Amino acid sequence: MIITRTPFRITLGGGGTDLPSFYEQHGGYIFSMCINKYMYIMLNRRSVADRKIVIRYSQVETVDSIDEIHHPLAREALRVHDVRENIELTSVADMPGKSGLGSSGAYLVGLLTAIRAYKGESASLQEIAEEACHIEMDILKEPVGKQDQYMAAFGGFRELDIARDGTVTVTEVPVAVPAIKELAAKAGMYYTGVQRSATAVLKAQDDAARETGSPDHARVLESLQHIKAIGSRIRRSFADGDLDAFGRLMDEHWQFKKRMSKGISLSVLEDLYETVKRQYGVLGGKIIGAGGGGFIMLYCPEHRTELDTFMAGQGMPRVPYYPAMQGATVINNMTGTDHME
Repeated sequence: MIITRTPFRITLGGGGTDLPSFYEQHGGYIFSMCINKYMYIMLNRRSVADRKIVIRYSQVETVDSIDEIHHPLAREALRVHDVRENIELTSVADMPGKSGLGSSGAYLVGLLTAIRAYKGESASLQEIAEEACHIEMDILKEPVGKQDQYMAAFGGFRELDIARDGTVTVTEVPVAVPAIKELAAKAGMYYTGVQRSATAVLKAQDDAARETGSPDHARVLESLQHIKAIGSRIRRSFADGDLDAFGRLMDEHWQFKKRMSKGISLSVLEDLYETVKRQYGVLGGKIIGAGGGGFIMLYCPEHRTELDTFMAGQGMPRVPYYPAMQGATVINNMTGTDHME
């Protein structure tokens, strides 16, 4: 049995600039952190007498060949590594899927890490992240960027500078422990209860960024340019230990992000956001991920207990988190290389 643990992530700045439709023209920039909420992948070799493949997630698939697997990430990861029989694969997550925390990227990076452990092969974090990007972006043609895969692989606080050719330079961002504790206390994460696929939201952004004749083209690109610049300013606020500046920049970021697509925000969340700013001194907030629901982050310097009570009354409980410094990790390996025997 091989078990991997892979963290989810929260984008702090630059979200959306990691899509090819933007970075191929302007270069992308992401500042993000991983949190102590994880995707666990369990990969086990079945009895030699039973050659089937079993995939367990929200459904259970028992198939005779890779081609029959419905789960696209599992199917293509196993195909790329030519693992074709005798496999039982189970995923368990601390958080619900489709909630903006990068669950697909965490699943794929965790699975690729498990497969390499199963085969007794080594790879750098960069290689695993790029392999995950290749599967999602090139093979499956999903309208996703490169952030989720890289953050899942590397963990911690990271800057991702994405060149026009797609090359990603990963830089660790040192954040002092007092600032980390302040962030976890003041930047609360609340679950809206709304699950949505990021694909539709990202596809709308991607299409608008690519189609020069689209009425949304100029607005989306202009918004992403501002978001990229704000991302760098957010990074500096962490370097300066000025997290209240981060809170205010989140509000500035949000004004540009919601301009990109009607699917990014929900009217009920817009009304709630204005209420908490007015009544509880929230400096800024954001929907975590592509938008449309999932988790929201609200930065509240002082009246946090009152804010938590109010949000719980709206059916949106606070979910405690803490930054996670480690990326995808094999936490159990009882197989070694004897699967080849």
